[in-house]
Order: sequence, then structure tokens, then C-alpha cells
Amino acid sequence: MSNSTSLPQQISLFRSRIQSRSFDDVTVRILETILVSKDVQLLIGVRSALTQFMRDEALLIVREIREESVEIKLLCADFLIHVFAIIGDVESCLALRYEALTLREQKATTYPELQVDCKEWFTFAEQSVENGFHSIANQVCEKALMCSKANHMANPKTDDVFNDMHAIKKIGRVKDAALFTISSKSVQDRTWTLNWFALTGTFCAVQAQAALYLKHKQLEQSTPQLVGSIEAQSSGSSRFRSGTRKHNMRKLHHFRCS
Repeated sequence: MSNSTSLPQQISLFRSRIQSRSFDDVTVRILETILVSKDVQLLIGVRSALTQFMRDEALLIVREIREESVEIKLLCADFLIHVFAIIGDVESCLALRYEALTLREQKATTYPELQVDCKEWFTFAEQSVENGFHSIANQVCEKALMCSKANHMANPKTDDVFNDMHAIKKIGRVKDAALFTISSKSVQDRTWTLNWFALTGTFCAVQAQAALYLKHKQLEQSTPQLVGSIEAQSSGSSRFRSGTRKHNMRKLHHFRCS
């Protein structure tokens, strides 16, 4: 992209590519270019505007892909997670990662390669605790413990016993820390600030706070106009297959390693 391109033009181009569902490296590079400004006040305003825009679009995108394949859902989630991470919206990033991990867990019986391992659950639990989402961390620790125990029962090798016990102790410490914070009156547990439509196709309010009800209603009021705009263009299936054409199953491997 030319250095002479103005910031408003770059933002407009990024918005246009997101709304046309161009989920590729070009769109990511445009976003990165937008966020290199050295003007701190300007950057704060730009990040705030992009965060709200992407949250609006993410809700629409998840609705659009309800009937798509698991691969398409995970590829779209991967892209959105990447974008939210670049913008710095930790809450949305973690919320979508949780949905993606849950989707993989639900589909693992049919698609064994999507199985979520103990390390992935544990890593997510740690990140949730670090960012103040202790209730979610507690739930994820339970999943990690179940996964670890199931793995030990399926592969009861003597050499693995020490590693399994070490993993269980680590998970237990994170779980205890989460529970301690939840029970403490001096520290307030954080919850997701958005009602996400689950990637599995059902409506899912992920730990929504009553205090954020008004904000959510404002978001809902803006949704019909955006939905109408998208429906007038083309079907969700053709657009998302086109938008993810350059991706492949290596992205699913990336999910497991992230």
C-alpha cells in the first residue's frame, strides 16, 4: 500500500474489505498499516472505532456462517481472532477463542483432528485468569482436568504418569486462583461484554452482564440495517467460500498450536 494513502482512506478500505468478506492477508496488512500511527490520542480513537465496527461485523458474520461447514466456521473464527488481537480487543478475542474451542470439542467425535488437548484448555485458562475472566477460567480448568484424566486412562504408560500428575497440579493451581478471586469481595470477576452467537449455530449469551444491557440493545438496533445490506449482495455460502479460498487445513493446525 502506498505511504501517500490517507488514514481515512485506509480505514474505509479496511471496512470495505471486511464487509465484502475478504478474509485474507491483504486485509490484515491494511489493518496493521492503520495502527502504526505515532499520535497516541488519534490511535486511541481509531482503535475504539475499529473495535466497535469489528464487534458489529463479527455478530453478523457468525450469523451468516451458521449453516457452513466446521472448516469454514473455524477459518472465519481464526481470522476474526487475529483481527481482534491486532486491534487489542482482548475480550472479543478470548470470547471467540472460547467459542472456537467449544465448537471443536463438540465436533471432535466426527472430526478427530479437531480434538482440543489439555494444553490448549490450560493455556486458555491461564490467559483468562491473566485478563480477569476468572469464572470462565474455572470452567476451562474443569475441561482441562477432564481432558488430562481421559488422556491418562486412554494411554496409561508408566513414562507419562509424572507428566500427567504435573499437568493436573498446574491446572489445579490455576483453578484455585480463579476460585479464590471469584470468592473475594475485593476483586470483581470480569465477564464477556458481548452476546455472541455461538459458532455452532445457536444463540449463546456468553456470561453477559446485566449492567451492559443497554449497550447490547444499542448494538441490536444497528444490526438489521447491516444484515439487510449483506443479504442484498449475495448468499452467505458463496461469499464465504470465496473469501476463504486461499486458506486450507493448515489453519486448523494453527488453531491447535495457538
